[in-house]
Amino acid sequence: MVLCAFILDATVVPALPEIFIIVGFSYDPTPGFAVVLIVAAILGECIGNIILYTVVEKIGLPKKLKTVMNKYVGILFVSDERMMLVNRIAPVIPYSGAFISVIETWTLRRALFYIALGCVLKYGLILSMSTFFYQYFTSDVAQTMMIVFVIAIIAISLIASYIRKKKMFGDNPKQTE
Repeated sequence: MVLCAFILDATVVPALPEIFIIVGFSYDPTPGFAVVLIVAAILGECIGNIILYTVVEKIGLPKKLKTVMNKYVGILFVSDERMMLVNRIAPVIPYSGAFISVIETWTLRRALFYIALGCVLKYGLILSMSTFFYQYFTSDVAQTMMIVFVIAIIAISLIASYIRKKKMFGDNPKQTE
């Protein structure tokens, strides 16, 4: 289920994979299972991005949309594949597999490396905190604290994304040209 949530999140629908990972962890709150969940996150993110990348490579996108995507990436403070790492914290590139395909200077291999690294860092932190909470609190309290922690991470990500867009576009965050 966690793997599917990550694949869906990377391809078409924001699925809040952070929630799925802590719910999954609550079934077996052990460090070994945390590693399994991080591997599932990496596989799901990579598979989802590869699917979207492949669809865009095969079908293509309109030239105007490609131009807008290139301009958008060009104004980001990191405009190479490292943006995939930043995107784990401050999501400013939706449908990243499509961007990996469209941005000519990006390579799939390097982008996937940064996606995997981002998964290890982000979900490693979430699961490390989960392990801590499960060690020192009852399972009900630990699960509640983890949900609050993940909601805080999501809120921080949204705020960081909003601030980043505001800096990039000024008072018009929907502008992409």
